[in-house]
Amino acid sequence: MTMKKILNDPANYVDEMLEGMCAAHPQIYRQVEPRVLVRAGGTTANKVGIVTGGGSGHLPVFAGYIGTGLLDAAAVGEVFASPSADHMAAAMRHADSGAGVLRLYGNYGGDVMNFDMAGETLEMETDLRSTTVVLADDVASAPPEEADKRRGVAGMVYAFKTAGACAEQLADLDEVTRVAQKAANACRSIGMALTSCTVPMAGKPTFDIADSDMEMGMGIHGEPGIWRDTLRSADAIVDEMLERLLADRPLNAGDKASILVNSLGATPPEELYIMFRRAKSVLEGQSVQLVMPLVGRYATSMEMAGATITLCKLDDELESLLAAPADCPFWSS
Repeated sequence: MTMKKILNDPANYVDEMLEGMCAAHPQIYRQVEPRVLVRAGGTTANKVGIVTGGGSGHLPVFAGYIGTGLLDAAAVGEVFASPSADHMAAAMRHADSGAGVLRLYGNYGGDVMNFDMAGETLEMETDLRSTTVVLADDVASAPPEEADKRRGVAGMVYAFKTAGACAEQLADLDEVTRVAQKAANACRSIGMALTSCTVPMAGKPTFDIADSDMEMGMGIHGEPGIWRDTLRSADAIVDEMLERLLADRPLNAGDKASILVNSLGATPPEELYIMFRRAKSVLEGQSVQLVMPLVGRYATSMEMAGATITLCKLDDELESLLAAPADCPFWSS
């Protein structure tokens, strides 16, 4: 199959994308190194810096969530590839205003290795203090007893938002780290896919799937899921996704939760709302109170058709931080 994308040279795909982001939103983003974006307004004195990093192809994750009440900097890799340790270290330097830096990112081998290297380098070279919270919310990628092996997916959005709000209140590094870990622990996600995406440098679909089929539990890079079979109805898909999420992180009558129904790229809003209406009905039928539901493109996989659902159990603290003011091109509250 011939690749059909709006691009120039595939080798320049990421760099031209970053150039376009900064050109379109100069009040939000500033490019300080070839693969490092920071807040255009610079750091806030004595505010904990929050840094993320990861491969391109997932906008708004990762770099899209730089902004007030959110992240301070992001290191950006090639499509579906980790940024370098040097770029991660540079992002941390630019985010530091004297209060330390939180590294907040997804559980992928290259990202973990390179962020660890970046942190160790800065600890040897400077007095910058940093901490780490790694998102591992994808229940399809490992059983509960091996939760540390799970992939990080759309649950990152909740961690970015709540930790960012906490940092904006000038909480110290330990407190911001605690909140980020609390949000990470509160989230569970699962995805389903209808089609593959195409990485520009590869020039062909990442995997093949029949037109009549879907795959439950597929990862955001095309990692194998739980089962592949004939496409089911929207209600049946949502029912299974919620069943798997609630089996892993039960919600009781009276609990509060936010739900994120997320497009992996090609799935249109209409279909996301069809999914959300079913999810709302199921959860409210169990007397779960939904707070700030999110429906849209929050963590994508290029042009993959499919969706993820994330449940984030809330208490008063997380609910307040989720509702706090924030501003970036992909979130405004």
